[in-house]
Amino acid sequence: MAFPPNYRQERSNRERAKQRKALEKQAKREEKSALRKADEPSPAPESTPNSDEAQTR
Repeated sequence: MAFPPNYRQERSNRERAKQRKALEKQAKREEKSALRKADEPSPAPESTPNSDEAQTR
């Protein structure tokens, strides 16, 4: 006789697979982001307003 389906085990397996896929996707996004940031030239620092001017506004 075959064993009855173990729904809880199947569900936990699906949830683990989903979690693993999400982590892989997040790692891939972070890797692409890091590559983009490394390739971008740093923007020239712009002049910041004086702290005195900011306080008077």
